[in-house]
Amino acid sequence: MSPNSESLHEHQPLFLGLDLSTQQLKAIVTTDKGRVIHETAVHFDRDLPQYGTKNGAIQGMEAGEVTSPVAMWIEAFDLLVERMAREKVGIERIMAVSGAAQQHGSVYWSHEAGTLLSSLDPTKSLAQQLVPEAFSVPLSPIWQDSSTTKECRELEKAVGGKQALADLTGSRAYERFTGPQIMKIRRRRPELYGATSRISLISSFIPCLFLGEIAPIEVSDASGMNLMDIFTHKWVDRLLDICGGPELRAKLGPEPVHGGSFVGKISQWWVHRWGFNPECAIAPFTGDNSATMASFTFGDAILSLGTSTTYLLNIPPSKIPPARFTTSHLLAHPAHEDASIAMLCYKNGALAREQVRDTYASGHWTGFNKAIESTPPGNSGHTGLYFPLLEIIPDGVHGNFFFKDTKPVQSIPDSAHPRAIIESQFLSVKSRTDAMLPPDAEPLKRLVITGGSSANQVFRQLAADVFGLPTYVSETKESAGHGGAVLAQFAWWRQQKENAGAKEGSFTEFMKGIEDNLRLVATPNGEKTKVYETLVAPYRVCEDQVVKMCAERRHF
Repeated sequence: MSPNSESLHEHQPLFLGLDLSTQQLKAIVTTDKGRVIHETAVHFDRDLPQYGTKNGAIQGMEAGEVTSPVAMWIEAFDLLVERMAREKVGIERIMAVSGAAQQHGSVYWSHEAGTLLSSLDPTKSLAQQLVPEAFSVPLSPIWQDSSTTKECRELEKAVGGKQALADLTGSRAYERFTGPQIMKIRRRRPELYGATSRISLISSFIPCLFLGEIAPIEVSDASGMNLMDIFTHKWVDRLLDICGGPELRAKLGPEPVHGGSFVGKISQWWVHRWGFNPECAIAPFTGDNSATMASFTFGDAILSLGTSTTYLLNIPPSKIPPARFTTSHLLAHPAHEDASIAMLCYKNGALAREQVRDTYASGHWTGFNKAIESTPPGNSGHTGLYFPLLEIIPDGVHGNFFFKDTKPVQSIPDSAHPRAIIESQFLSVKSRTDAMLPPDAEPLKRLVITGGSSANQVFRQLAADVFGLPTYVSETKESAGHGGAVLAQFAWWRQQKENAGAKEGSFTEFMKGIEDNLRLVATPNGEKTKVYETLVAPYRVCEDQVVKMCAERRHF
């Protein structure tokens, strides 16, 4: 999509948001009002087939090992900017760059990397100059990797258990988190660890390319490492020593920095090769979920109905952590220095919904939706909890479980299953929402629904009714890239105020001038919302029974 030149002033500043996801590298260009005027993408499997990835990743020989080639990402940047230049985006008017990347993955720089980055020749591509010499580990572990279970248990044990680690870092140990991944490489490939000068997250790897030097790690994405204190936003030496030894602090670099800060100007390679403005500012990049939240404010809740079901809340400044195990993650906010993001992440999202569709609605969403519309809120007392995959929330449950008025039963009517799965998934989130917010927080005002299932109008309306909130969808599907552009503009805006001698502005003040790109798709039915308010406690009774049944099953 190219910008409409007739609607843009030739001197109007533009902002670039990038998103390096699992399968694509995407670019979003916005105006100073936050309006998206250009989108470009490089699809790894299709555009760079020589790397042999499937859905952007490579399955390793070891069970659970999943990686992506760093060289593929480098070449994708060359190709992406070439396409942007060919489509006459207005690269010379881009005043700031920021963005996002898949969370938890890591990039390992060689001892030659600093020299190579700082001496890039504009007559040559990035790939020609950085690959392979700049990297000590050619295949980067990514978020899909699950090969570090042993390291996770060791880390938790060393600090006093799962909850102790969660209280300190915002999350218990997860296989995909960067700390356990570093521990694995140090232990199993010590020669590669020794050949590593610096370690970046995938998000902080990207600004290195733009700066011509190693960039600091951003605070919100650092929350997904099991290495940072979630409240002080500082590295924890005890955790660094466990995962990477005393040398890890030097390999990670300075303390994490906040999004929307200025980390440097774009390097001359980009100016001379592609025509970027030499004053173009580079801001820290963050994780994809964190970047998505940067487009929203307090009072907004984000419900993603994708492969997993994910729920995100901006948490106003508070030193009171969410109640025990109500969230799977607590992240630092990328732009509000004292705020947080609470995150619920369920493995059983689309897969569970599709299994119910296939079993009880002849494999068609039309029949699935009709079954929902023909049953009342509360499903006449029938409840179903569906966990085809071993679940995270609640932890360790697996299988399908049915209830009638909170009493376990062998089955429920076939026509009740479609409503049962949607209600149970939504009520699980609703039952945890109050505990996620500080006692003095303002009530939620909007629900933004995203992900593949968000196009289903029946789901939209049911979400509005269960949560009692007007429900919106975003006009752009690239929410992480758009959030990156917002963070880029925030850094530029703060620079402008500083140069003018004005007091540094807050993110809340800045966001007042940004269009939110949202469209209202459902308003709650007050009577139905009242019904769902009464169903939260019965749902928790059912869920508690499921947790107990699964624990007893494991015991025997």
